[in-house]
Amino acid sequence: MAEHADTVADKALLRLEDVTVRFRDGQPPALDAVDLSVAAQEIVCVLGPSGSGKSTLLRVVAGLQAADAGRVFLEGRDQSGVPTHRRGVGLMFQDHQLFPQRDVGGNVAFGLRMHGAPRAVQDRTVTELLDLVGLPGAQRRAVAALSGGEQQRVALARALAPRPRLLMLDEPLGQLDRGLRERLVVELRRVFGELGTTVLAVTHDQGEAFALADRVVIMQEGRIAQSGTPLEVWQRPATEFVARFLGFDNVVTATVRGESADTPWGKLPVPEGTPDGACRLLVRPAGVRLTSATQGLPCTVTARTFRGTHVTLLLQPEDGPQLEAACALRDAPEDGARVGVAFLAEEVVVLER
Repeated sequence: MAEHADTVADKALLRLEDVTVRFRDGQPPALDAVDLSVAAQEIVCVLGPSGSGKSTLLRVVAGLQAADAGRVFLEGRDQSGVPTHRRGVGLMFQDHQLFPQRDVGGNVAFGLRMHGAPRAVQDRTVTELLDLVGLPGAQRRAVAALSGGEQQRVALARALAPRPRLLMLDEPLGQLDRGLRERLVVELRRVFGELGTTVLAVTHDQGEAFALADRVVIMQEGRIAQSGTPLEVWQRPATEFVARFLGFDNVVTATVRGESADTPWGKLPVPEGTPDGACRLLVRPAGVRLTSATQGLPCTVTARTFRGTHVTLLLQPEDGPQLEAACALRDAPEDGARVGVAFLAEEVVVLER
């Protein structure tokens, strides 16, 4: 992980060093000495609960919010005192902010006109971008006649038209229904890949972030709690906060001795090389395996929820806290059933102490 971070910093298009923002004296900072690097052509999504500082981070990079301490670098140049319109960054917000008095072509060409691009360049770029975002020939359409998804595509094309060195997205798909979000996030990744766009996005939607990002950054109270690829963060949350933010609730106090740990659920296997001593353990639901009622940890099924690809079970042991398990629909027992539970070491995560 550290080696990956060093590599990103070496190739950074964007770099934040010790950035701190305070809104009120005596209150915790909105950003607390944040260090972050984004490499050229990398897509980074920032996640976190409300008030964690993710939108403030975006505003600092854009120049919409001054930092009380620290510096922002774009392509190695300190951005202190550089206004938003001179930073060469693109902004796209969840409410689209399209110009209702302009047609689609006029909206997409807006940034190019502000930069003094010749009309022929404007027309060619608008045509290319509308084709790219799946709205070919829509130049003369009225903004008011577009669906929410179509307006989102126009907003994206407008943000991309001036070819920003960094595109920043604030809850880009937040106002769309889930089905449309899931389709558009795939298209966004394709568009960014074809254009080689560097992206810094803020979202509250974990599925959106994990589908879009090369790297996920999770924030907690103005600090970065964890940064890594979507697979790294999902499989190995670093802290209890990250684990619970991702929806994992199987977290208990444990004492590691050798290859196992004493927990309220009995002895659990731990990953090889885990140091002895007290810790907090996460057992991912995929690591809670059902057995016959006469084997493993005795539990009662207290709830089951169909998730489309699997069923989530809530299990109550005779002793100890509730457990969450995931299993195939065909294998899911009914409410009230008695089952046994075994644990898989590869799905046990030792959280930072």
